[in-house]
Amino acid sequence: MIRALLFLLATLVAAPPGGATEPRGLPPAVQQALKAASIPPQAVAVVVRPVDGEKAVLRHRGDAALNPASLMKLVVTTAGLELLGPAYTWRTEALADGAPDSQAVLAGDLYLRGSGDPKLTYDRLWLLLRELRGRGLREIRGDLVIDRTAFAPIDHDPAAFDGKLLRPYNVGPDALLFNFATLHLTLVPEQQTVRVLAEPLPTDFEIVNKLQLGENGACGDWRERLEARLTPSRLTLSGSYPRSCGEKRWHLAGLSNGPLLHGVFTRLWRELGGKFAGQLKEGTAPAGALLLAASESPPLGELVRDINKYSNNVMARQLFLKVGAGETALADKNIRQWLANKGLDFPELVLDNGSGLSRRERISADHLVELLAAAWASPIMPELIASLPIVAHDGTAKKRYNGVRYAGQAHLKTGSLEGVRGIAGYLLDQRGKRHIVVFIVNHPNAAQAQPAFDALLDGLWHGAS
Repeated sequence: MIRALLFLLATLVAAPPGGATEPRGLPPAVQQALKAASIPPQAVAVVVRPVDGEKAVLRHRGDAALNPASLMKLVVTTAGLELLGPAYTWRTEALADGAPDSQAVLAGDLYLRGSGDPKLTYDRLWLLLRELRGRGLREIRGDLVIDRTAFAPIDHDPAAFDGKLLRPYNVGPDALLFNFATLHLTLVPEQQTVRVLAEPLPTDFEIVNKLQLGENGACGDWRERLEARLTPSRLTLSGSYPRSCGEKRWHLAGLSNGPLLHGVFTRLWRELGGKFAGQLKEGTAPAGALLLAASESPPLGELVRDINKYSNNVMARQLFLKVGAGETALADKNIRQWLANKGLDFPELVLDNGSGLSRRERISADHLVELLAAAWASPIMPELIASLPIVAHDGTAKKRYNGVRYAGQAHLKTGSLEGVRGIAGYLLDQRGKRHIVVFIVNHPNAAQAQPAFDALLDGLWHGAS
């Protein structure tokens, strides 16, 4: 209630005389929260605008070019939905240079040709191989050749951003990306040990489990107590895992995408009763190759939910490259042309990889609001809105807003990097009025900005606009 009263007071104090419509600055409650976090006003940008209006009602440094972190995914997913269409799908094909013989034996190589599918997961690979077996293929005597030519060569060093090689957010794009190049571990505390379940598990890959079961203490940040050492053929786990954690999922990247795909392909093919002992190669499927089976991704309208709700960086990068027919420079050019065709001019925009996992990317709060206003008036509006986290309910906005009065009343994309925090999206206030909200912080203390976000959103929800 106090926050709402402060926000309403700011409305009266900041409103210009004579009924002028100049936007207000930062409300006192937001200023106080920033001051408590030692974040100066010149390190933030805030813009609020009604979805049915053309002018901001609250604006502070709206034209500043700031690092938006994952808010940049809004640019890429909106462009992708409009340029490709919500029904767009990616296709992964299994091909051969010749048909299997009468004994269901393929004498040559099997080609897997990717098109940049953002979500070629373990279960979908199993279904693709099951289709191959169902069509009668039993034995592959050649090698597995992965065709990644849908994307131009991409210079990606997973250690370059922050040195954390095993974090899935550092996985790079790949025309034949498999399972996000990530192992999914389930840690299960038993009577005296910690059991480790792994999926997908490549053939000839060993997990050395040295985890100790901790009997005392709260779960807390359990990942910080564990260590993972990864080689191409072995994962060694050590550290103390608290019993109080119960079952937890641990996602680890670090294996090269190609060997991971080959190892899991080999294991699954054998489990399905097939024979294969070939090696991994890279190449191009020959012209006129025979299509044996194919796997089609879910439509883009569904995939953007993973990208925005869970801020999936590698999926965003896959989409960014698809917009550019596999080339980064062309993706940048096509998005700028798309903006221009909509009458939007964002001169400060810097697109690096489209995911926001970058120190270079820039956009202003003014232009993010313009983008969200254009999206609201677009035919793809339902798909985009449904892809944004629902405050206090799901995605990256689930845990940060526990107990707020506007739970479920806002769809907000969140952004987070070291020194960067941001929110952008739509909030429905208690009077039924919807607002476009963008709040970006670029400062070493940005991680302390959540109370300032809360102050703004709480005041808006109470109708102080």
